[in-house]
Amino acid sequence: MIPFEEVKVLDINSEYHGVPPETLMENAGRSVARAVEERFGRSKRICVVCGTGNNAGDGLVAARYLSENNRVFLAFLKGPGRLRTSVARRNFYRAKGRVAGFVSGPEELAGFDVIIDAMLGIGISGEVRSPYTEWIDAINSSNTPVVSVDVPSGLGAGTAVAPSLTVTFHDIKYGMTPENCGEIVVADIGIPEDAVKYTGPGEFVYYRKPGSDAHKGDSGRVLVIGGGPYTGAPILSGMGAYRTGADLVYIASTQNVTEAAVRIMPEFITHTLPGKHIAPSHVPELLNLAGGMDAVIIGPGMGRSEETVMAVHHLLRELGGSVPVVIDADGLYALSLMKDPAAEAPGLRGIITPHRGEFGRLQSYEGDVPSADGVAALARKTGMTVLLKGKEDIVSDGERTKFNGTGNPAMTVGGTGDVLAGIAGALLARGLAPFDAARLAAFISGSAGDIAFSAKSYGLTATDVVESIPSVLKEYL
Repeated sequence: MIPFEEVKVLDINSEYHGVPPETLMENAGRSVARAVEERFGRSKRICVVCGTGNNAGDGLVAARYLSENNRVFLAFLKGPGRLRTSVARRNFYRAKGRVAGFVSGPEELAGFDVIIDAMLGIGISGEVRSPYTEWIDAINSSNTPVVSVDVPSGLGAGTAVAPSLTVTFHDIKYGMTPENCGEIVVADIGIPEDAVKYTGPGEFVYYRKPGSDAHKGDSGRVLVIGGGPYTGAPILSGMGAYRTGADLVYIASTQNVTEAAVRIMPEFITHTLPGKHIAPSHVPELLNLAGGMDAVIIGPGMGRSEETVMAVHHLLRELGGSVPVVIDADGLYALSLMKDPAAEAPGLRGIITPHRGEFGRLQSYEGDVPSADGVAALARKTGMTVLLKGKEDIVSDGERTKFNGTGNPAMTVGGTGDVLAGIAGALLARGLAPFDAARLAAFISGSAGDIAFSAKSYGLTATDVVESIPSVLKEYL
């Protein structure tokens, strides 16, 4: 069973991995036609009621196949000229010469042997409005067998089609039951395995673009806690967060870091901590800062001194679930010294971004390349989503797992992991759930690295990756 948003992800990623929407629509419509004839026979009088999106396109493909053995009529709620997608429009032109006629209004639904509901797919939000309400009421009162395409139109709203059969695609969607869908048939429409297993541009479904009335801060406030012994790492994380769309990025660190940060990028808002490294005495002011943030990144460049480890432990315990966190680099070293992170920092939520060595330390072993099962086990152990960096990144929240194949060997250069942490932090700050933020971060980071590699080859640097992030957003948003 999958949520509606995930269906959109799969559709987009299918095209990215080589199966275009027209192929999926053809397979979907053929599956509907086959199910109709298997249950109701041939030589029937059938009406296909179409909305304006790809759900209508699926219905139009079904109409074309059913026209071979049945008298098929088409009904359009807003006319065929209002079909929103090019693939649906193409299928209208392929079907219109084969059907027996057209139905102009819901009052003409009497006398059919089967009605196919292809009005609203998974994209509905809010309540159903006119003219859909009138058509739904007419369909439900027609005393005619109804077949819904993918999901019953209006599912989850106050007004919905009550079908006797629903032909759904790939998997059952959240909220579907025999009570609201009738008999459910799951049809394989050819979504490639890679679209299920790997990330792709479909993950951008979860990226929340600001509205026209957005204000400063609405797209996220990110706090980077790091630095001290190392200057560049927290700055790279902050740059990655800004380039991924965070509105405000704060850096809390020692003076050497904050002075360098504003020279490199004056947009940073800095908070200078006394001393040469992050220490327990800084925790109250860091917690105060974190209280006004949408995400916190902990670890880049902070070193492994005993005081710093103590400070991280205190931070993690006190933050709890108040704000999502990304734990990276030396923050992971501190996390590995906690015997039971989920128990010692209850409620903590967010993302950890280990490489292979850090993963082994967190799991208390050194050895083979980590498996997907091992990554899922670490997610359950820590209560965090794990983004394991490697040749193929592995992302898991303990229940769901996804792989990322973007990126290249040149990204072993120092600083790219810090950039990834910043990307993940920006996505958490935009309100993405940790698993969605982690898989999209992996895709963005690797894609930006691939763009940088095309220009700089093995001479790319982490800042090249940062500067390529907007190109990824521009291409896929």
